[in-house]
Amino acid sequence: MALTAAAMGWEGVDDRLVRMVTEATLDQAPERRRVRDAFKIIQLGIDHCLFKVFALLQTSILAKNMILSCDFSTQIHPFFLGISKKIASAGYGVFAMDYPGFGLSEGLHGYIPSFDLLVDDVIECFSRIKENPEYQGLPSFLFGQSMGGAVALKVHFKQPCFWDGAILVAPMCKMADNVVPPWPVQQILICMAKVLPRVKLVPQKDLAEMAFKDIKKRKQCSYNVIAYKDKPRLRTALEMLKTTQEIERRLEEVSLPMIILHGEADVVTEPSVSKALYEKASSSDKKMHLYEGAYHSILEGESDEMIFKVLDDIISWLEEQCRKRYTESS
Repeated sequence: MALTAAAMGWEGVDDRLVRMVTEATLDQAPERRRVRDAFKIIQLGIDHCLFKVFALLQTSILAKNMILSCDFSTQIHPFFLGISKKIASAGYGVFAMDYPGFGLSEGLHGYIPSFDLLVDDVIECFSRIKENPEYQGLPSFLFGQSMGGAVALKVHFKQPCFWDGAILVAPMCKMADNVVPPWPVQQILICMAKVLPRVKLVPQKDLAEMAFKDIKKRKQCSYNVIAYKDKPRLRTALEMLKTTQEIERRLEEVSLPMIILHGEADVVTEPSVSKALYEKASSSDKKMHLYEGAYHSILEGESDEMIFKVLDDIISWLEEQCRKRYTESS
């Protein structure tokens, strides 16, 4: 039975486009790009506060400072356009990438054979940007949400003196216990991953329901048509688990200026580990914001008021860091 726009909850979408999107196989990048191009105008018409920001800020703004984003979750999703425009309106250049296998990048969809190699790709990409004469001398900050927070911390471990600070939004320092399979299941999956690393077998709950508090915004997740929404592949799940275990062991090694922003009701990544990161990090300049009652996706899935509160906290911190930097250098 063919799905309809009404069944998908998509307003203003004809059923022919619905069939094209829902019947597409997204394992490889060319098909993801085709689907995304066909759906792009629909995405920009979503009734979400971040898209209203995007519509109001179409003009290009010259960067006076830089943010190098380690993505939001696992791809540059549609909401990132509004988030980046909001930050750019304060005078910051924002640069982002899709990880290999996610978004529009080449690679098997949702597959991470090695988290360390993924981090190396991020370092290579952002190092090239920083080498641009137009941006040399500007302060640069890592920005990572969820899995992107883990990437940002791993980048910092590999380049401890390369960045002026980090913005960590619900960072994946540890997966919540209700997201991680029980220990006996983990051992079975580890053995299976050696033989079938690309297979989608890891059980997973509905992350949209767990991450988005605002019900209307939760329903809008379906508009992100190239997001990886299947069960995690075996190797991907194990690489993420191994990475969070490593980060949890190395919290004391975090030494750069940072701000951590986390919803207190997050059941995807552990707020308690963000608290531990704040307490154990050797950074002399660190700040933490916990938002009462907020879920995991504090930049996309909360009330409009909460989303802009988080964005304002981020921009205020950036301005404070830049003032400090220029005061010290003058």
